[in-house]
Amino acid sequence: MLKNLLDICGSSIAFYFVGYAFAFGGDPEKRSFIGTSNFFLQDLGDDATGIGYAHWLFQFAFAATAATIVAGTLAERCQMNAYLLYSMVLTGFVYPVIVHNIWFQGGFLNAFRSKPLLGVGMIDFAGSGVVHVTGGFTALIATHLLGPRKGRFYDERGKKLKEPKAFPGHSRSLQMLGTFILWFGWYGFNSGSAIKIDADLRPSVISRTVVNTTLAGSASAITALLANVIYNERKTGEPLYKLSAAMNGCLAGLASITGSCGVIEPWAAIVIGAVSGLLYLGTSYILIKRCIDDAVDAIPVHLGGGMWGVIATGLFASPRGLANYFGTESKHVGLFYSWGRNSPDASLLACQLIGLLFILVWISVIMVPFFIVLNYFGIFRSDGLEEVVGLDISYHGWTPDSVAEEVSQEQLTAYYTLKSNRSGGRRSPARDSEEDPDDDGVDRFE
Repeated sequence: MLKNLLDICGSSIAFYFVGYAFAFGGDPEKRSFIGTSNFFLQDLGDDATGIGYAHWLFQFAFAATAATIVAGTLAERCQMNAYLLYSMVLTGFVYPVIVHNIWFQGGFLNAFRSKPLLGVGMIDFAGSGVVHVTGGFTALIATHLLGPRKGRFYDERGKKLKEPKAFPGHSRSLQMLGTFILWFGWYGFNSGSAIKIDADLRPSVISRTVVNTTLAGSASAITALLANVIYNERKTGEPLYKLSAAMNGCLAGLASITGSCGVIEPWAAIVIGAVSGLLYLGTSYILIKRCIDDAVDAIPVHLGGGMWGVIATGLFASPRGLANYFGTESKHVGLFYSWGRNSPDASLLACQLIGLLFILVWISVIMVPFFIVLNYFGIFRSDGLEEVVGLDISYHGWTPDSVAEEVSQEQLTAYYTLKSNRSGGRRSPARDSEEDPDDDGVDRFE
């Protein structure tokens, strides 16, 4: 919960100081790699309509989304200081540069330039690449360098387990509630991104967007659920209708449709969603086989779904959808439609692949050294004992009786001894392990 709060707090400060400027500052008529104006939101408040501040708020929500994707992946083993640091670096510098080059008219990949790349540029309607690939790939780098949770893939002696140990969430009901909340929020993200469309065409684009968003999420959820049922029946002889497969499959479908929701036809949204459901299951399986510990399956959902969404735009973008998007007929359409014209044209698909490569390379160049430095200075991963007893106890002051059902007394004693030694013996292990008689478990502001 604190990490989710820090997402908003850290991201908003970073995006206020420099993030928005790096993303949208500068002259849209001149090509640039990074923004150079509007630091501290200067000049945005001069518009009497308030559109400048409104645009900052809308774009900040995208930036915070990219950061929060990483949070769940690193759950239960990442230090709080490290989390705040990478959240601010991601939203203050890494993410804005990607935004500038894809969504800002002066960026080399922007589709609305006077002379776009390959005559069409990259189309990422609401952020399959800009948001979801950015967050998902950063999460992959971070969790690979951080390592798995203790006991997930290896025993206490470092020997690989025959079967990975499951760490189930504490409430399926809350997970389902979160899925519905995210799905509802997706309508705001996707339809809100039509703000850049010509006002006369905007209603048509928005209606197309919400229909495609609905169909892709639904198709992906059903596909992931049924494919998982078939897999388990073949493996164990018993069908297993796994709720998490349907929920995460739905989110993968939503991530994949984000990039193309305004430029494709509804039938294509179903195809994109169905493929993303299969990709989610496959990517999740590969991560487990490679002993990469993604605590909430955020990498398969956002990286897998996002990458497919970027590519799918180059395959399924329709002439009608692109005409509404650009306000004029486009010469370069999705590859499948160009085949139908008997003139195969992969210009749009090529731009999508170039944009995807740019995102992956840029994140690697910045975030790999960043996480290595954090790890080198010992501020990335939590101490082993702190992780074993639980970060609720070691970081947030909760009592063992309330959270640590599987923690042995021996482990607790070792942790409190370590804590006492670090503090110079100012606080005894026995005192730390007892309930505060004046604490009724309710947080109060005093």
